Amino acid sequence: MQPLYTSLKVNNEIELCEVIDGECKRLIEKALLYNRISYFIRWNKAGLLRRRDTCVICVNDNSKEEAEDVVRAVCEETGCKVRFLMKRSRNDYL
Repeated sequence: MQPLYTSLKVNNEIELCEVIDGECKRLIEKALLYNRISYFIRWNKAGLLRRRDTCVICVNDNSKEEAEDVVRAVCEETGCKVRFLMKRSRNDYL
């Protein structure tokens, strides 16, 4: 017998921002953890259209406003450069 919730597919992740610098990524991760915001990181490898590997930080849709405020505060404080994406995450695993 299969539990009822396993057949439910949910896609509520938002691609919050894209980061190139490793130190900025580390500072953003630290701030998200400090504020108890769940996140995951997806790496986009360099290719024809991209010169460098980029890190995309994804968060749950329910915490995107708080996560955006946290990232903006880190950027203002440290001068980190990020590109905000604010779009639904693509699911390669479904």
